[in-house]
Amino acid sequence: MTKEYDVIIIGAGPGGMTAALYASRANLAVLMLDRGIYGGQMNNTAEVENYPGFKSILGPDLAKEMYESSTQFNAEYAYGNVEKITITTDNMKVIKTDSDEYKTKAVIIATGSQYKKLGVPGEDEYSGRGVSYCAVCDGAFFRDREVVVIGGGDSAIEEGSYLTQLVKKVDVIHRRDELRAQKILQNRAFANPKINFVWDTIVTEIKGDEQKVTGVITHNKKTGENKELPISGVFIYVGVEPMTESFRELGITDDEGWITTNEKMETTVPGIFAIGDVRKKELRQITTAVGDGGIAGQGVFSYIESLKD
Repeated sequence: MTKEYDVIIIGAGPGGMTAALYASRANLAVLMLDRGIYGGQMNNTAEVENYPGFKSILGPDLAKEMYESSTQFNAEYAYGNVEKITITTDNMKVIKTDSDEYKTKAVIIATGSQYKKLGVPGEDEYSGRGVSYCAVCDGAFFRDREVVVIGGGDSAIEEGSYLTQLVKKVDVIHRRDELRAQKILQNRAFANPKINFVWDTIVTEIKGDEQKVTGVITHNKKTGENKELPISGVFIYVGVEPMTESFRELGITDDEGWITTNEKMETTVPGIFAIGDVRKKELRQITTAVGDGGIAGQGVFSYIESLKD
């Protein structure tokens, strides 16, 4: 039998959990669906310093606090990888996952984003064998070894700094001659004796011995010099992309997969909202996702009330 809810929230990151709190507090029947553990990218974050109320808190600890809040008014949580959303003639939404099927009056898409791949030879071959996109998850495997971090934004610099607690040396390879990361993160990294910056350089290949990563081939964009850098691990942070593949058929994404909404977090399809990192917007942070979630949670209540007219 198909289970039915007032609203189903796809994704249990900070935005999804906030939406669940608001919607369930309004006495709606709420289900959060996620293909993994609640918390999203917070689980991959060593330390959060810019969330109000906490001078500093571990990402997984903040996720746990949010989850306990989000379920206090009986919002439900279930595992499931959403494969498709279809809309019935009476404007109900049917959500098909890899293991179940649900019916709902409204949907909030909160699936977030994921790190982009670098797209060079050796990346896929050595993924999980020296190539990583999560320092918190995999950093301990490289204790007392030398690694590279590729990128120049907040994630690259935060994760690179975290790795210095574990590894012998971190080479941060950036294609430009200055970082995009916040100044406070830059200042910490520049002052860290374990971090070396390799400017104006790209990685063109990841090398290995068929078992594990042994090095990277770099190309200096200014001098044209190519060289092999012997290292044990490669951590890649070259931007993010939205996790919206399952929603393309709804016609709510742009060419790159981002979802455009209005200020109420409504998409162009009535009853379908989008929040957090999947949205086309300027800043993607825990705080902005939480704000989106509150707006959508209230908006869903208003939408469902309008169906009674």
